Amino acid sequence: MQFVAINWHVYLLTKSPLALGLVGLFRGVPIIVCSLAGGVVADAVDRRKLLVVTQVVMLISAALLAAFTIAGLDSVWPIYVLSGLASAANAFDIPARQSLMPALVPTEVFPNAVSLGLIVFNVATIAGPAIAGFMLAETGPALIYGVNALSFLAVIAAVIAMRTSGDPERNGDRGSALSFAALKEGFRFVRNTPIIVQTMTLDFAATFFASATLLLPIFASERLHVDARGYGFLAAAPAVGSVITALVMARAGSFSKQGRLVVVSVAIFGLTTAAFGISTVFWFSLLMLAVTGAADTVSTVLRQTIRQLVTPNHLRGRMTSINMMFFMGGPQLGELEAGLLAAAIGAPLSVVIGGLGSIASSAVAALKSKSLMDFEV
Repeated sequence: MQFVAINWHVYLLTKSPLALGLVGLFRGVPIIVCSLAGGVVADAVDRRKLLVVTQVVMLISAALLAAFTIAGLDSVWPIYVLSGLASAANAFDIPARQSLMPALVPTEVFPNAVSLGLIVFNVATIAGPAIAGFMLAETGPALIYGVNALSFLAVIAAVIAMRTSGDPERNGDRGSALSFAALKEGFRFVRNTPIIVQTMTLDFAATFFASATLLLPIFASERLHVDARGYGFLAAAPAVGSVITALVMARAGSFSKQGRLVVVSVAIFGLTTAAFGISTVFWFSLLMLAVTGAADTVSTVLRQTIRQLVTPNHLRGRMTSINMMFFMGGPQLGELEAGLLAAAIGAPLSVVIGGLGSIASSAVAALKSKSLMDFEV
Protein backbone atom coordinates (compact mmCIF):
# COMPACT_ATOMS: atom_id res chain seq x y z
CA MET A 1 0.00 0.00 0.00
CA GLN A 2 2.77 2.42 0.89
CA PHE A 3 4.72 1.65 -2.29
CA VAL A 4 1.68 2.56 -4.38
CA ALA A 5 0.94 5.64 -2.26
CA ILE A 6 4.48 7.00 -2.52
CA ASN A 7 4.55 6.73 -6.32
CA TRP A 8 1.12 8.37 -6.63
CA HIS A 9 2.03 11.06 -4.07
CA VAL A 10 5.25 11.98 -5.89
CA TYR A 11 3.43 12.09 -9.21
CA LEU A 12 0.71 14.36 -7.81
CA LEU A 13 3.32 16.71 -6.33
CA THR A 14 5.51 16.90 -9.45
CA LYS A 15 3.80 15.45 -12.57
CA SER A 16 7.35 14.45 -13.51
CA PRO A 17 8.64 11.07 -14.78
CA LEU A 18 12.11 12.10 -13.58
CA ALA A 19 10.80 12.71 -10.06
CA LEU A 20 9.31 9.21 -10.11
CA GLY A 21 12.65 7.86 -11.29
CA LEU A 22 14.38 9.49 -8.33
CA VAL A 23 12.18 7.43 -5.99
CA GLY A 24 13.99 4.39 -7.39
CA LEU A 25 17.36 6.05 -6.88
CA PHE A 26 16.67 6.86 -3.23
CA ARG A 27 15.45 3.32 -2.65
CA GLY A 28 18.27 1.68 -4.57
CA VAL A 29 21.38 3.47 -3.30
CA PRO A 30 20.88 2.56 0.41
CA ILE A 31 20.38 -1.07 -0.59
CA ILE A 32 23.62 -1.12 -2.57
CA VAL A 33 25.54 0.74 0.16
CA CYS A 34 24.15 -1.19 3.16
CA SER A 35 23.43 -4.68 1.84
CA LEU A 36 26.96 -6.03 2.25
CA ALA A 37 27.08 -4.92 5.87
CA GLY A 38 23.60 -6.43 6.31
CA GLY A 39 24.83 -9.85 5.26
CA VAL A 40 27.84 -9.78 7.59
CA VAL A 41 25.62 -8.72 10.50
CA ALA A 42 23.03 -11.41 9.71
CA ASP A 43 25.71 -14.12 9.87
CA ALA A 44 27.15 -12.79 13.16
CA VAL A 45 24.21 -11.82 15.42
CA ASP A 46 20.86 -13.22 16.52
CA ARG A 47 18.76 -12.91 13.36
CA ARG A 48 15.46 -12.64 15.22
CA LYS A 49 16.70 -9.68 17.26
CA LEU A 50 18.05 -8.05 14.11
CA LEU A 51 14.61 -8.41 12.47
CA VAL A 52 12.97 -6.62 15.39
CA VAL A 53 15.39 -3.69 15.05
CA THR A 54 14.87 -3.36 11.29
CA GLN A 55 11.09 -3.48 11.66
CA VAL A 56 11.20 -0.70 14.27
CA VAL A 57 13.23 1.50 11.89
CA MET A 58 10.72 0.92 9.08
CA LEU A 59 7.86 1.68 11.48
CA ILE A 60 9.46 5.03 12.32
CA SER A 61 9.92 5.84 8.63
CA ALA A 62 6.24 5.19 7.84
CA ALA A 63 5.06 7.11 10.90
CA LEU A 64 7.12 10.16 9.93
CA LEU A 65 5.73 10.00 6.39
CA ALA A 66 2.22 10.07 7.82
CA ALA A 67 3.04 12.97 10.16
CA PHE A 68 4.66 15.10 7.44
CA THR A 69 1.79 14.46 5.02
CA ILE A 70 -0.84 15.40 7.60
CA ALA A 71 1.12 18.58 8.32
CA GLY A 72 0.82 19.57 4.65
CA LEU A 73 3.77 18.16 2.72
CA ASP A 74 4.50 20.18 -0.43
CA SER A 75 7.98 18.85 -1.27
CA VAL A 76 9.11 15.41 -2.41
CA TRP A 77 12.40 15.45 -0.49
CA PRO A 78 11.04 14.08 2.82
CA ILE A 79 9.49 11.24 0.82
CA TYR A 80 12.84 10.50 -0.81
CA VAL A 81 14.79 10.59 2.46
CA LEU A 82 12.35 8.44 4.43
CA SER A 83 12.10 5.96 1.55
CA GLY A 84 15.89 5.73 1.68
CA LEU A 85 15.81 5.10 5.44
CA ALA A 86 13.33 2.25 5.02
CA SER A 87 15.44 0.77 2.21
CA ALA A 88 18.56 0.88 4.39
CA ALA A 89 16.69 -1.04 7.10
CA ASN A 90 15.51 -3.52 4.47
CA ALA A 91 19.14 -4.14 3.50
CA PHE A 92 19.65 -5.62 6.97
CA ASP A 93 16.20 -7.20 7.21
CA ILE A 94 16.24 -9.40 4.08
CA PRO A 95 19.52 -11.30 4.74
CA ALA A 96 18.36 -12.09 8.28
CA ARG A 97 14.88 -13.13 7.08
CA GLN A 98 16.04 -15.36 4.24
CA SER A 99 18.83 -16.90 6.33
CA LEU A 100 16.23 -18.05 8.87
CA MET A 101 14.14 -19.95 6.30
CA PRO A 102 16.39 -23.03 5.92
CA ALA A 103 16.31 -23.41 9.74
CA LEU A 104 12.51 -23.52 9.71
CA VAL A 105 11.81 -26.21 7.06
CA PRO A 106 13.49 -29.43 5.89
CA THR A 107 15.63 -29.22 2.76
CA GLU A 108 13.38 -31.49 0.70
CA VAL A 109 10.41 -29.12 0.98
CA PHE A 110 12.37 -25.87 0.75
CA PRO A 111 11.14 -25.03 -2.81
CA ASN A 112 7.56 -25.48 -1.60
CA ALA A 113 8.27 -23.18 1.34
CA VAL A 114 9.62 -20.51 -1.00
CA SER A 115 6.48 -20.82 -3.17
CA LEU A 116 4.18 -20.56 -0.15
CA GLY A 117 6.14 -17.57 1.11
CA LEU A 118 5.60 -15.87 -2.23
CA ILE A 119 1.89 -16.67 -2.07
CA VAL A 120 1.55 -14.97 1.31
CA PHE A 121 3.60 -12.00 0.13
CA ASN A 122 1.68 -11.61 -3.11
CA VAL A 123 -1.78 -11.97 -1.57
CA ALA A 124 -0.83 -8.83 0.35
CA THR A 125 0.58 -7.36 -2.84
CA ILE A 126 -2.77 -7.93 -4.55
CA ALA A 127 -4.91 -6.56 -1.74
CA GLY A 128 -2.55 -3.70 -0.86
CA PRO A 129 -2.50 -1.79 -4.17
CA ALA A 130 -6.22 -2.36 -4.78
CA ILE A 131 -7.14 -1.05 -1.31
CA ALA A 132 -4.59 1.75 -1.66
CA GLY A 133 -6.21 2.86 -4.91
CA PHE A 134 -9.58 3.33 -3.21
CA MET A 135 -8.00 5.01 -0.16
CA LEU A 136 -5.99 7.38 -2.35
CA ALA A 137 -9.17 8.36 -4.17
CA GLU A 138 -11.09 8.95 -0.92
CA THR A 139 -8.56 10.15 1.68
CA GLY A 140 -5.10 10.66 0.13
CA PRO A 141 -1.80 9.02 1.14
CA ALA A 142 -1.52 10.07 4.82
CA LEU A 143 -3.86 7.36 6.12
CA ILE A 144 -2.01 4.70 4.11
CA TYR A 145 1.31 5.74 5.66
CA GLY A 146 -0.25 5.56 9.13
CA VAL A 147 -1.78 2.12 8.52
CA ASN A 148 1.59 0.88 7.27
CA ALA A 149 3.30 2.15 10.44
CA LEU A 150 0.84 0.22 12.60
CA SER A 151 1.31 -2.93 10.52
CA PHE A 152 4.92 -3.26 11.65
CA LEU A 153 3.67 -3.96 15.18
CA ALA A 154 2.14 -7.20 13.87
CA VAL A 155 5.42 -8.16 12.18
CA ILE A 156 7.40 -7.52 15.36
CA ALA A 157 4.92 -9.64 17.36
CA ALA A 158 5.24 -12.47 14.81
CA VAL A 159 9.05 -12.45 15.01
CA ILE A 160 8.98 -12.52 18.81
CA ALA A 161 6.51 -15.44 18.72
CA MET A 162 8.74 -17.61 16.49
CA ARG A 163 9.77 -20.81 18.30
CA THR A 164 13.29 -21.01 16.92
CA SER A 165 16.61 -19.45 17.71
CA GLY A 166 17.92 -16.64 15.57
CA ASP A 167 21.48 -17.31 16.68
CA PRO A 168 23.49 -18.61 13.68
CA GLU A 169 25.60 -20.93 15.83
CA ARG A 170 22.58 -22.48 17.56
CA ASN A 171 21.05 -23.15 14.12
CA GLY A 172 24.04 -25.27 13.19
CA ASP A 173 25.92 -22.51 11.39
CA ARG A 174 29.58 -21.83 12.02
CA GLY A 175 28.95 -18.17 12.79
CA SER A 176 31.20 -15.32 11.77
CA ALA A 177 32.75 -12.19 13.16
CA LEU A 178 31.76 -8.64 12.33
CA SER A 179 34.82 -8.06 10.18
CA PHE A 180 36.03 -7.21 6.71
CA ALA A 181 37.50 -10.71 6.51
CA ALA A 182 33.99 -12.15 6.90
CA LEU A 183 32.80 -9.98 4.02
CA LYS A 184 35.70 -11.13 1.85
CA GLU A 185 34.82 -14.74 2.63
CA GLY A 186 31.32 -14.14 1.30
CA PHE A 187 32.60 -12.49 -1.87
CA ARG A 188 35.09 -15.31 -2.42
CA PHE A 189 32.37 -17.94 -2.18
CA VAL A 190 30.08 -16.12 -4.62
CA ARG A 191 32.90 -15.45 -7.08
CA ASN A 192 33.94 -19.11 -7.05
CA THR A 193 30.39 -20.45 -7.57
CA PRO A 194 29.51 -19.83 -11.25
CA ILE A 195 25.80 -20.62 -11.00
CA ILE A 196 25.31 -17.99 -8.29
CA VAL A 197 27.16 -15.38 -10.35
CA GLN A 198 25.07 -16.26 -13.40
CA THR A 199 21.68 -16.12 -11.61
CA MET A 200 22.59 -12.81 -9.95
CA THR A 201 23.74 -11.25 -13.22
CA LEU A 202 20.60 -12.37 -15.06
CA ASP A 203 18.45 -11.09 -12.19
CA PHE A 204 20.05 -7.65 -12.29
CA ALA A 205 19.90 -7.28 -16.08
CA ALA A 206 16.28 -8.40 -16.37
CA THR A 207 14.96 -6.20 -13.57
CA PHE A 208 17.09 -3.20 -14.55
CA PHE A 209 15.63 -3.11 -18.03
CA ALA A 210 12.03 -4.12 -17.25
CA SER A 211 10.91 -1.73 -14.50
CA ALA A 212 7.42 -0.79 -15.65
CA THR A 213 5.83 -0.59 -12.19
CA LEU A 214 7.26 2.83 -11.40
CA LEU A 215 5.59 4.38 -14.46
CA LEU A 216 2.12 2.97 -13.72
CA PRO A 217 0.75 6.34 -12.54
CA ILE A 218 1.57 7.77 -15.97
CA PHE A 219 0.00 4.83 -17.82
CA ALA A 220 -3.11 4.96 -15.61
CA SER A 221 -3.63 8.69 -16.00
CA GLU A 222 -2.43 9.52 -19.50
CA ARG A 223 -2.62 6.31 -21.58
CA LEU A 224 -5.37 4.11 -20.12
CA HIS A 225 -7.42 7.02 -18.71
CA VAL A 226 -8.34 5.44 -15.39
CA ASP A 227 -8.38 7.01 -11.92
CA ALA A 228 -6.58 6.05 -8.71
CA ARG A 229 -8.78 2.94 -8.41
CA GLY A 230 -7.69 1.75 -11.86
CA TYR A 231 -4.09 2.48 -10.90
CA GLY A 232 -4.53 0.27 -7.84
CA PHE A 233 -5.73 -2.62 -10.02
CA LEU A 234 -2.78 -2.16 -12.38
CA ALA A 235 -0.37 -2.24 -9.45
CA ALA A 236 -2.02 -5.40 -8.10
CA ALA A 237 -2.12 -7.28 -11.44
CA PRO A 238 1.45 -8.71 -11.31
CA ALA A 239 0.75 -10.14 -7.87
CA VAL A 240 -2.41 -11.87 -9.12
CA GLY A 241 -0.37 -13.71 -11.72
CA SER A 242 2.29 -14.41 -9.11
CA VAL A 243 -0.12 -15.96 -6.60
CA ILE A 244 -1.72 -18.27 -9.19
CA THR A 245 1.70 -19.41 -10.39
CA ALA A 246 3.10 -19.86 -6.89
CA LEU A 247 0.10 -22.04 -5.96
CA VAL A 248 0.77 -24.24 -8.99
CA MET A 249 4.48 -24.46 -8.14
CA ALA A 250 3.83 -25.23 -4.48
CA ARG A 251 1.48 -28.04 -5.55
CA ALA A 252 3.86 -29.40 -8.19
CA GLY A 253 6.81 -29.42 -5.81
CA SER A 254 9.71 -29.76 -8.23
CA PHE A 255 10.51 -29.20 -11.92
CA SER A 256 13.06 -30.62 -14.30
CA LYS A 257 15.70 -28.49 -16.04
CA GLN A 258 15.33 -25.69 -13.48
CA GLY A 259 18.19 -23.62 -14.90
CA ARG A 260 16.71 -23.45 -18.40
CA LEU A 261 13.29 -22.67 -16.96
CA VAL A 262 14.78 -19.62 -15.22
CA VAL A 263 16.08 -18.27 -18.55
CA VAL A 264 12.78 -18.93 -20.37
CA SER A 265 10.78 -17.21 -17.63
CA VAL A 266 12.97 -14.08 -17.88
CA ALA A 267 12.35 -13.97 -21.65
CA ILE A 268 8.57 -14.21 -21.10
CA PHE A 269 8.84 -11.47 -18.46
CA GLY A 270 10.51 -9.16 -20.98
CA LEU A 271 8.07 -10.01 -23.79
CA THR A 272 4.96 -9.26 -21.73
CA THR A 273 6.53 -6.09 -20.33
CA ALA A 274 7.02 -4.83 -23.87
CA ALA A 275 3.44 -5.81 -24.73
CA PHE A 276 2.19 -3.81 -21.76
CA GLY A 277 4.18 -0.82 -23.00
CA ILE A 278 2.34 -0.70 -26.32
CA SER A 279 -1.13 -1.46 -24.90
CA THR A 280 -3.88 1.15 -24.83
CA VAL A 281 -6.57 -1.26 -23.59
CA PHE A 282 -7.07 -1.53 -19.83
CA TRP A 283 -7.97 -5.25 -19.66
CA PHE A 284 -5.07 -6.23 -21.93
CA SER A 285 -2.68 -4.17 -19.80
CA LEU A 286 -3.94 -5.98 -16.70
CA LEU A 287 -3.41 -9.34 -18.43
CA MET A 288 0.15 -8.53 -19.52
CA LEU A 289 1.07 -7.30 -16.05
CA ALA A 290 -0.37 -10.51 -14.56
CA VAL A 291 1.80 -12.62 -16.90
CA THR A 292 4.89 -10.60 -15.92
CA GLY A 293 4.12 -11.49 -12.30
CA ALA A 294 3.71 -15.17 -13.20
CA ALA A 295 7.00 -15.29 -15.12
CA ASP A 296 8.83 -13.42 -12.37
CA THR A 297 7.54 -15.89 -9.77
CA VAL A 298 8.85 -18.91 -11.68
CA SER A 299 12.23 -17.23 -11.98
CA THR A 300 12.29 -16.06 -8.34
CA VAL A 301 11.34 -19.41 -6.79
CA LEU A 302 13.88 -21.35 -8.84
CA ARG A 303 16.69 -18.81 -8.41
CA GLN A 304 16.19 -18.55 -4.66
CA THR A 305 16.04 -22.33 -4.31
CA ILE A 306 19.20 -22.81 -6.39
CA ARG A 307 21.17 -20.20 -4.42
CA GLN A 308 20.06 -21.30 -0.95
CA LEU A 309 20.69 -24.99 -1.59
CA VAL A 310 24.20 -24.53 -3.04
CA THR A 311 25.26 -22.14 -0.24
CA PRO A 312 26.59 -23.44 3.12
CA ASN A 313 24.56 -22.43 6.18
CA HIS A 314 27.20 -20.13 7.63
CA LEU A 315 27.44 -18.10 4.39
CA ARG A 316 23.74 -17.65 3.58
CA GLY A 317 23.42 -14.17 5.07
CA ARG A 318 26.40 -12.85 3.14
CA MET A 319 25.37 -14.58 -0.08
CA THR A 320 21.88 -13.09 0.27
CA SER A 321 23.27 -9.61 0.94
CA ILE A 322 25.50 -9.75 -2.16
CA ASN A 323 22.51 -10.96 -4.15
CA MET A 324 20.48 -8.03 -2.81
CA MET A 325 22.71 -5.68 -4.76
CA PHE A 326 21.38 -7.42 -7.85
CA PHE A 327 17.75 -8.37 -7.15
CA MET A 328 16.88 -5.15 -5.32
CA GLY A 329 19.47 -2.74 -6.72
CA GLY A 330 18.51 -3.74 -10.27
CA PRO A 331 14.83 -2.78 -10.03
CA GLN A 332 15.50 0.45 -8.11
CA LEU A 333 18.23 1.65 -10.48
CA GLY A 334 16.05 0.41 -13.33
CA GLU A 335 13.31 2.72 -12.09
CA LEU A 336 15.72 5.65 -12.39
CA GLU A 337 16.62 4.51 -15.92
CA ALA A 338 12.94 4.14 -16.79
CA GLY A 339 12.14 7.60 -15.42
CA LEU A 340 14.98 9.25 -17.33
CA LEU A 341 14.06 7.45 -20.54
CA ALA A 342 10.37 8.24 -20.08
CA ALA A 343 11.19 11.93 -19.62
CA ALA A 344 13.17 11.86 -22.87
CA ILE A 345 11.07 9.67 -25.18
CA GLY A 346 7.81 8.97 -23.33
CA ALA A 347 6.68 6.26 -20.89
CA PRO A 348 5.38 3.72 -23.47
CA LEU A 349 8.60 3.58 -25.49
CA SER A 350 10.63 3.48 -22.27
CA VAL A 351 8.78 0.35 -21.13
CA VAL A 352 9.01 -1.31 -24.56
CA ILE A 353 12.77 -0.75 -24.69
CA GLY A 354 13.07 -2.13 -21.17
CA GLY A 355 11.17 -5.28 -22.11
CA LEU A 356 13.39 -5.81 -25.13
CA GLY A 357 16.44 -5.38 -22.89
CA SER A 358 15.15 -8.13 -20.61
CA ILE A 359 14.65 -10.45 -23.60
CA ALA A 360 18.20 -9.70 -24.74
CA SER A 361 19.50 -10.54 -21.24
CA SER A 362 17.83 -13.96 -21.36
CA ALA A 363 19.32 -14.60 -24.81
CA VAL A 364 22.82 -13.80 -23.56
CA ALA A 365 22.28 -16.07 -20.54
CA ALA A 366 21.13 -18.92 -22.79
CA LEU A 367 24.35 -18.63 -24.81
CA LYS A 368 26.88 -17.84 -22.08
CA SER A 369 25.65 -19.25 -18.75
CA LYS A 370 26.54 -22.94 -19.07
CA SER A 371 26.30 -23.72 -15.33
CA LEU A 372 22.81 -22.24 -15.18
CA MET A 373 21.56 -23.86 -18.39
CA ASP A 374 22.82 -27.29 -17.27
CA PHE A 375 21.57 -27.04 -13.66
CA GLU A 376 19.09 -29.63 -12.43
CA VAL A 377 18.54 -30.89 -8.89
